[in-house]
Amino acid sequence: MPRLRTADPLWLAHRANRESPHYPGIASDLRADVAIVGGGITGATVAWMFARAGARVVVLDAARVGRGSTAASTALLMQEPDTDFAELSRRYGPKNARRVWRLSSAAARDFVGTLESLDIRCHLQHRDSVYYALGEPAGRRLHDELRRRRRAGIPGRWLDAAALRRATGIDGAGAIRTGGNAQADPYLACTGLLRAATHEGARIFERSSVDRIDTDAGGGVTLAVNGFAIRCATVVIATGYATPSFEPLAGRFRMLHTYVVTTPRVPARIRRELGLGDVMLWDAARPYHYARWTNDNRLLLGGGDRPRVPERQRAKALRDGAAGVWRYFERRYPALKHIDIDFAWEGLFAATPDGLPYVGPHPDYPKHLFALGYGGNGMTFGFLAARLLLEWYRGKRTDDHRLFGFDRTVVLNR
Repeated sequence: MPRLRTADPLWLAHRANRESPHYPGIASDLRADVAIVGGGITGATVAWMFARAGARVVVLDAARVGRGSTAASTALLMQEPDTDFAELSRRYGPKNARRVWRLSSAAARDFVGTLESLDIRCHLQHRDSVYYALGEPAGRRLHDELRRRRRAGIPGRWLDAAALRRATGIDGAGAIRTGGNAQADPYLACTGLLRAATHEGARIFERSSVDRIDTDAGGGVTLAVNGFAIRCATVVIATGYATPSFEPLAGRFRMLHTYVVTTPRVPARIRRELGLGDVMLWDAARPYHYARWTNDNRLLLGGGDRPRVPERQRAKALRDGAAGVWRYFERRYPALKHIDIDFAWEGLFAATPDGLPYVGPHPDYPKHLFALGYGGNGMTFGFLAARLLLEWYRGKRTDDHRLFGFDRTVVLNR
């Protein structure tokens, strides 16, 4: 399996001199109702939801929980999918596009509410998002996007060039400002959810690699893990992408690298000179770039996604990608010339052709449920996936499951 990130992100450096959670490795055969493969933010959320619902839950991570793609995340809890409303409407019709957006909005709101109600201390901050266009043609397309959203009942307000500059310090054609989003420390959010899951009875195992998954004649599933067997009724694959064990599914995903840099703590004087307020910023170009402030006044900049490179080239690709992100924002914010890069890292993630995750069963894998391919919106879609999977596990079937199923391209275009 490829590494899910290179270089240590800011979040893990913050934990360097602090005790972080450790869980044991598998040391005996086990029985459970549900085994969850993957101890990132999605696996943690699934574990908490299923355990709270009364299922006997086992979580298995091949390395350390929360330290793969989750630690590489910039933790923008966005209600807006990566794919614009206009594009989703073109693919699946306005009704389905509207439902996807409403589900995404509800997931972002409920995820924030869950973190707050569980008192998970992860530097959670409520933030508006600003989705901006630089040139006039892109600005016109973005204004049309807002009109389409409004007709569908999706909130947002237009920022003209002057309002965009006041809110962000960027010279551009305009932007859509949307409330109801948030930001957090993804590692703390993940480990906090896992603690909440253990309080509900879930068992967490680290350094417990799944070697094989077999469907039993009796209708259950057996996982071979470090020489031991875990027998359960259902297995949830929450690895983010199709691992080599599910190679036939790999063609459904594009594997992409994304790049992130952070500054040291920025003095108030330079922060005022930059002009970026307390918003989460992302642009309408593709690949897009994004920016936000951390809770300790560092500027976090990311984006510049590119297709997966061979492992031997990743160190150089990280240097080039981080430099590209920095140059992009230095053109928007000349004051960055006076600031250094403190952290730079890269993450590997899976994207789908329509920007939506695959959530639910697949006919070739009995007793499996999947949550894969979140694109750049992993925390929000991971929470939505957990809810949809719990519904499926309990026997509930709705049109919402069709929106994210492996067969949606066929089903929704009938």
